[in-house]
Amino acid sequence: MDTQGARVLVTGGATGIGRATAALLGERGARVAICGRTETRLRETAAAIGALPLCCDVSQEDEVERTVAAAAAALGGLDALVNNAGCGSFAPLVEASAADFRRTFETNALGAFLVGRACARLFTRERRGTIVNVGSTAARRGFAGGSAYCASKFALSALTECWRAELRGSNVRVMQVDPSEVQNDFGTHAGRAPRTAVNPRKLVSEDIARVIVALLELDDRAFSPGLEVWATNPG
Repeated sequence: MDTQGARVLVTGGATGIGRATAALLGERGARVAICGRTETRLRETAAAIGALPLCCDVSQEDEVERTVAAAAAALGGLDALVNNAGCGSFAPLVEASAADFRRTFETNALGAFLVGRACARLFTRERRGTIVNVGSTAARRGFAGGSAYCASKFALSALTECWRAELRGSNVRVMQVDPSEVQNDFGTHAGRAPRTAVNPRKLVSEDIARVIVALLELDDRAFSPGLEVWATNPG
């Protein structure tokens, strides 16, 4: 896909990996819409990077349908979706709550499904398009305290595989990027203590943005089913 002039929707685009990806796409000449739940932060990011802000809770079907339609109308169509919106909940099994488990699934799995479905309807009509799901290395292996998060990301991997099998015949590419720990505000939003400093040996959002954009920029005849991204020697 040629990113110059491409029309891309990035979910969870106000912060972290989503913001970095939307910003890089804009630098490469793409026209970008970003969505998120917090309107103030969304509009601040959109103004800073030159994107179209669309307030949306991806776990709500009606909001997703309106948002995808609005993005397509404003941009004159859509060429790609970066399905990035996500949240975390981490607790030992015996202490984990059903409410946190449900909330995590509603964003990470149901939300990805709803946005992916809405965009796929556009892409299959056009017989072209790309979906990049942003997962996690937690989509490939579990860890203590990760019941809700890991299960939701395993579910995202299953969605990626199903969509690839369904959509490949319509010339729609479906890929997944699975980062290991990334230094952004994701952990803080998940209830962890804020970082006091950036470790230069660990991943940052811009590292993952470059991988996502590189996948999008592959010629449409090519795709990668999935990529893990790790820090070389995080210490």
